[in-house]
Amino acid sequence: MHFNPYGGAAAELAARLVNADPSHPLLDVLKASDYKPLGSLDAQQERDVRDWIEQLRQVFREPTIALLNDLLAQSSTTHYISTHDDRGPHLHYAREDAPTQVRVKAYTAAGMAALFCEDAGRIGWCGREGCDTVFVDTSRNGKRRFCSTRCANRVAVANHRSRQSA
Repeated sequence: MHFNPYGGAAAELAARLVNADPSHPLLDVLKASDYKPLGSLDAQQERDVRDWIEQLRQVFREPTIALLNDLLAQSSTTHYISTHDDRGPHLHYAREDAPTQVRVKAYTAAGMAALFCEDAGRIGWCGREGCDTVFVDTSRNGKRRFCSTRCANRVAVANHRSRQSA
């Protein structure tokens, strides 16, 4: 499925942040996600983004209009047309020169809201018990239930074994 840039890349960045190992520096996660323009994060800004990640996690677990409106309200800044990195004009939800944590929050909030409005069923949490991985369902039919083939196979094998023993 093709999403607008905020419903796609921004929501996928939200999923990457939620799934990231808490011991890895957030700047490394942002760099690996090709998030641009990338600034710096001091210790307080990193804590701010980590608190934000917990709010994103709640949205993945149970996406509701109230939770998403709360994220949008917390991240509200002035909309801005940018042309960074020799790209054509495109919309940002925070100024290019805003601190990194402000831009990340605005970008991911807008992405999650756009995805929710386009198809809320595409905001996913792995269906395997014990797995806390989140995902953005980009499959053609929008019926994804697991974060990976590995988790889907584990559930299928467990179901098969339980049927065999019964």
